[in-house]
Amino acid sequence: MNKSEIEQLRGLVIERVDMSREPDDSELHEIIDSVIEKNQDYRYMSIKKRQIIHKKIYSSIRGLGIIEELLEEPDITEIMINGPNNIFVEKKGRINKIDERFESENRLNDIIQQIVAKTNRRVNESNPIVDTRLEDGSRVNVILPPIALEGPIVTIRKFSKRGITIDDMISWGTISKEAADFLKMAVMAGYNIFVSGGTGSGKTTFLNVLSNFIPKDERIVTIEDSAELKLDSVDNIVRMETRQANSQGEKVISIRDLIKASLRVRPDRIIVCTSSNTRKHVV
Repeated sequence: MNKSEIEQLRGLVIERVDMSREPDDSELHEIIDSVIEKNQDYRYMSIKKRQIIHKKIYSSIRGLGIIEELLEEPDITEIMINGPNNIFVEKKGRINKIDERFESENRLNDIIQQIVAKTNRRVNESNPIVDTRLEDGSRVNVILPPIALEGPIVTIRKFSKRGITIDDMISWGTISKEAADFLKMAVMAGYNIFVSGGTGSGKTTFLNVLSNFIPKDERIVTIEDSAELKLDSVDNIVRMETRQANSQGEKVISIRDLIKASLRVRPDRIIVCTSSNTRKHVV
């Protein structure tokens, strides 16, 4: 089934949706099923194909559209959207352009606002750059016009669903056994550690690996511009995230504010993550 056919079905579904109110998910699913059932071309399709069509229509209306489909592909590690017509993905270290595109720039903008709203962030012409995250923890950066000259730019970094260990990194040749042993002792002893590097160099992943060495009886406070750390090995953890200014330019909560607040919650260890390209993590 091609994209135009999906768009036709999507249009039929939207025509049946009561726009005076927000339909719940169950009602929307029923309308989609009904539209597919009444279309002669799809009535005798296999259940699996109909489910695929249903999912595409639903995600284009309620979900993240093309982005949602790409997020479900396990081999994709990065999604790069350069305006509505140019989408690139990274698979196994190689970047390729895909054939998909958004219906319009307005549709892409709608999805962007949907993403940032879930983390109480805002992005617009006066505040055109924002860092946020998806529900699965994927990191999202958005840059809007007029800063972005060719339309909205969205970059999504997906994180592995399986936690990476220090043994994995040793086997890959990322770090030597001697360096790993040294860092383990440094973390356990409570030394300050800075992790820095360029974009996509694996800073967050490495910090998550190092967190496995934190003693289990410690209380940890994490402070981030955009929450993306996954310290699964820590039980007693307090997570904090900065807040952007509101529409009046007020009520900003900065990294500095959170560091000050963290000293009053009895931390054994504080982890600070900044959002610059040379991101530094302090343990």
